[in-house]
Amino acid sequence: MMTLRRLAIAALPFCLALPLPAQDAPYSGLTSSLENIYRVTRAQTRSISPENLTGEKGQGAMAEKGSASRAAAELGQGWKVNPYIVVQPGTTFTLGEIDGPGAIQHIWMTPTGNWRFSILRMYWDGEAAPSVEAPVGDFFAMGWGRYAPITSQSICVNPGSAFNSYWPMPFRKKARLTLQNLDDKPMTIYYQIDYVLAPVPADAGYFHAQFRRTNPLPFKEVYTIVDGIQGRGHYVGTYLAWGVHNNGWWGEGEIKFYMDGDKAFPTIAGTGTEDYFCGSYNFENKEKRQYEPFTTPYSGLAQVIRPDGLYQSQQRFGLYRWHLTDPVRFEKDLRVTIQALGWKYNGTYLPLTDDIASTAFWYQVEPHNPFPALPERDKLAVQ
Repeated sequence: MMTLRRLAIAALPFCLALPLPAQDAPYSGLTSSLENIYRVTRAQTRSISPENLTGEKGQGAMAEKGSASRAAAELGQGWKVNPYIVVQPGTTFTLGEIDGPGAIQHIWMTPTGNWRFSILRMYWDGEAAPSVEAPVGDFFAMGWGRYAPITSQSICVNPGSAFNSYWPMPFRKKARLTLQNLDDKPMTIYYQIDYVLAPVPADAGYFHAQFRRTNPLPFKEVYTIVDGIQGRGHYVGTYLAWGVHNNGWWGEGEIKFYMDGDKAFPTIAGTGTEDYFCGSYNFENKEKRQYEPFTTPYSGLAQVIRPDGLYQSQQRFGLYRWHLTDPVRFEKDLRVTIQALGWKYNGTYLPLTDDIASTAFWYQVEPHNPFPALPERDKLAVQ
């Protein structure tokens, strides 16, 4: 008979991060789930925000001058003097620097301005090339620059434009997070980085996220979500901002995972785009005869942008798939592709030339290969 403890573990959603400890094993407190939340450790909780830019103990809300000095003039120090920062055009702001070991557990932010022109980067343990590089909107599954609610285990987007990441991000020596403003206008950002200082298990991989965009996809070419990953790790998520250029159904294409030396043929081949994102039959509500948005802990068609009959002439979709209970593990290398495929008038497949932007998420042992250069600003832009 299963013990109550085993039943509890089996009934709970998988909390990505790191393996659950054995019953009598020491527990660092690096990550928490309902199964282990009662365990008391010596881990230290810290948080970085504009009211405490270093995250140091007892150093919050000390500003005497700041972004809200005027509003707090009659109240003074300790009364929300510096709740946000402004990132000027063409500049990069360091959101936080943390000395480890430890792990980022939660990031909340509310960036204004153009989400495709705000580039989020993360560096682990003093590396020169970022392990995370993506527009802030795409990182938080909002690639079209418009709000849509998301309720998932890894990413939540809440009213009015509150971006939340729950991806665990362990580091051993140092973590550095930056935000670059490529726009011609200043951007305002409220944010908070919640983290823990605690020992990191030897088998903990480092969090990575990489953005790509092709518009239009050349005829009969396959879209590459990510390639060039080398080392050992596991793939944990895909976000796609998919803009359709044709009439008709656009999601007939297969996703493919090439791993550990696969050449012409992959180890994993899906059966269709909506199938990979855990939907079926065109994501169609057959009674309404239209796409049905949905958001779940592990997958979703979170955003459907329909033509307005005037200048917004194209259909656009935002889709996510988190491999939290089924990470795609690789030992040496990984490449992920997806086909853009519709239907011809005669019932045969039609390769599409759509606008596709992707963000791939994975954990791996460092070092990682440098990422391809981000597209220039005009090729990042949502038009």
